[in-house]
Amino acid sequence: MADQNPRIIVEKKPSQDRLDELKIKSWPKWGCSPGKYHLKYEAEEICYIVKGKVKVYPKSSSSTASSSSSSSLDAQVEWCVEFGAGDIVTFPKGLSCTWDVSLSVDKHYIFRHD
Repeated sequence: MADQNPRIIVEKKPSQDRLDELKIKSWPKWGCSPGKYHLKYEAEEICYIVKGKVKVYPKSSSSTASSSSSSSLDAQVEWCVEFGAGDIVTFPKGLSCTWDVSLSVDKHYIFRHD
């Protein structure tokens, strides 16, 4: 039953009521400049992107194609999740991924150690 590709959940432009419910402004802040960052989540993280633009490329243990076909579609197996300013993003515990930051990021975040 384990999920081979842990899900990254993006809530696009949540309402102010949702932001207040989560008490986002009380969470710590973090930021980074454009670049690529390799991350492994030891706990679930929920973050609110104040500014920036990111593509996240999850690493999958089953990313090798089982087909020996060499079509151009096989070369596009890698997938990503995109998000930016105004979005709430949840990263599952155990996820390994690469953040490709195109616009500097500022975010509020919280880790859940359940």
